[in-house]
Amino acid sequence: MDESPSHGEKKLSGEAPDVRAADGGSLKGEDILALQDLDPALNRKMHLVNNAIDEIGWTTYHTKLFFLNGFGYAVDSLVLLLQSVIAGPAFREFGQVGYARALTIAIYTGMLVGALFWGISADIIGRRFAFNVSLFLCSISTIIAGAMPNWASLGFWVACIGFGGGGNLILDTTVFLEYLPSNKQWVLTLMAAWWGFGQAITGFVAWGFLVPEKWNCTSVVTCTKDNNMGWRYVMFTSGALVLVMSILRVMVIRLRETPKYLLGMGDDTRVVETFQFLATKYSRPCSITIEKLEACGVVTSAHSKSRFSLGETLVHIRGLFSTPKISLSTILIWLSWAMIGLAYPLFYVFLPSYLASRGAHLNVSTFDSWRNYALTNISSIFGPILAGWMCNLPILGRRYTMLIGALMTSAFFFAYTSVRTGAQDVGFSCAIGFCLNIYYGTLYAYTPEVLPSAHRATGNGVAVACNRVMGILSAVIATVSDTSTTAPIYICGALLIALGIISVLFPFEPYGRRSS
Repeated sequence: MDESPSHGEKKLSGEAPDVRAADGGSLKGEDILALQDLDPALNRKMHLVNNAIDEIGWTTYHTKLFFLNGFGYAVDSLVLLLQSVIAGPAFREFGQVGYARALTIAIYTGMLVGALFWGISADIIGRRFAFNVSLFLCSISTIIAGAMPNWASLGFWVACIGFGGGGNLILDTTVFLEYLPSNKQWVLTLMAAWWGFGQAITGFVAWGFLVPEKWNCTSVVTCTKDNNMGWRYVMFTSGALVLVMSILRVMVIRLRETPKYLLGMGDDTRVVETFQFLATKYSRPCSITIEKLEACGVVTSAHSKSRFSLGETLVHIRGLFSTPKISLSTILIWLSWAMIGLAYPLFYVFLPSYLASRGAHLNVSTFDSWRNYALTNISSIFGPILAGWMCNLPILGRRYTMLIGALMTSAFFFAYTSVRTGAQDVGFSCAIGFCLNIYYGTLYAYTPEVLPSAHRATGNGVAVACNRVMGILSAVIATVSDTSTTAPIYICGALLIALGIISVLFPFEPYGRRSS
């Protein structure tokens, strides 16, 4: 045990042992939560694991993860928009009987339950199972939903889509981050470009199937399944695409459980085996050993005595509030997710009625509407790309990148109230899609970066769940409120400004530090 104190002293002071990276350079890194007085054994072991990840560096394995995890991002945004594009024609076919915004509430409810279920279970039973299963459930539910005969059954399967898709966003960032070398953590922000890619797919599929008259009825009186197949084709096509993605995730890469999860489980042997596998396969150095990990002590804070119990869940919740600084970080993150979850959908719920009440004459055909929808979603791809570059600048880091993205989005929100023509509408929509994803993409990456590894999926799941609760609330507000008033528009813009301020108040800056 002589090695443990000296290594612990280096760890707590932010000094890392001198390790040689795959490119021959010297590695010295500071872990984000290094000085937070967490479990000493877990701290020391985490430091060794981070050294090993940096030592191996970026490999083809990481490239595969970028694409396959990106599928989850794309699917989450794809299915979130699916319900909005099919709701109108489906509701018309089913006689416009029932609650018109039922699908919005269904998808958000499913994603709320999915975020909590997959998030907590990933900290209890591991990341691998949820990573492989959730996307498959989402694809099957999407295909089945396209065959539903009534509004209620469609709502049920849309909720199932949300349940499967709700876990992807959590697992994709968690799994990818827990394999990432520290000098590549900015790629986690870049990965949010897949979110815009998924939105663009939805836009193009909807553009193709919801425009032709032969597949889309125009009157509830004459609308039948036979003359209104457009929305069903959207679901079948999207479901098939997601099914292909889920199969590729299993066939292209056989995901190994992440080393940081195994560390919390106390399975030092499998941690070393995982690194030795990667080092051997990609001809990289690997100096981590079982002896070094065991010399750090025994991890006691990651799990309860019984993994399948209420106590286990409480361990992961308490772990997110283990110190005052971590507590502040957790609260501000959850608050940010809740606020953006209200501001963004509410803005688009109120916008059409507001513009109409102010005399806007957009004069766009059905074809042009779906074209503009696709263009807006394409614009969303490039926001995270810029954010990935910005957040890796020392002067900005993650926090000020979020500040800039939030303030720019707020400015365009306010400016949007002056829209009077179709050209202005698509221009401002594209600008908002671009700017908002600078903020959103960075928040997606920042959240898992600053959460403790043993409780990362739980904290991430609760954050996304907060977002979904507000999405449900936005649908209810839109139903009972006056949609022509200016107040909601300005409230949404003010929420974005507040989000920018909160981002500056975040207590941790991941730039130049390694996730713990």
